[in-house]
Amino acid sequence: MIALRNVLVATDFSEPSDAALVYGRELAARFGATLHVLHVTENIYLTVANEAYIAMAPDLQEQIEDGARRELRRLLADTDKSGPPSIPIVLRSSSPAQAIIEYAKGRGIDVIVMGTHGRGGLAHLVMGSVAERVVRLAPCPVLTVRHPEREFVHADAFARVAYSC
Repeated sequence: MIALRNVLVATDFSEPSDAALVYGRELAARFGATLHVLHVTENIYLTVANEAYIAMAPDLQEQIEDGARRELRRLLADTDKSGPPSIPIVLRSSSPAQAIIEYAKGRGIDVIVMGTHGRGGLAHLVMGSVAERVVRLAPCPVLTVRHPEREFVHADAFARVAYSC
């Protein structure tokens, strides 16, 4: 028997991440699980070498994180209260994959759902893949979703879940 209590969706606010959120919501709703939605912001103080630029915008990191929080609230808006309980999380890290893995370990996450851009060849070699690192190192199963892809979650699924509650 599969028991899911905590579903984590990692998002970078891209189309593949939006598709992953649909899957994560459906899994959480069907299993009565809590939906954790995590966005990792880049630690600009580690990536920006020009100290003068940092001095000119000391609150830039906070502005970025506030914007991410607003976007998560928008994504998780549940006006009719039919969705699963949701927790929005914004973390700061220079390694998104590591932040996702550490969050999953620390919160007893049962499954991670995340989008993948499906880059191949040189783009994959240069940019790497957060999803690939998470799949390799996660403490739980990882469902990767590529958009567009064959979908097994249909629009009327939310209506069925809401009706059955």
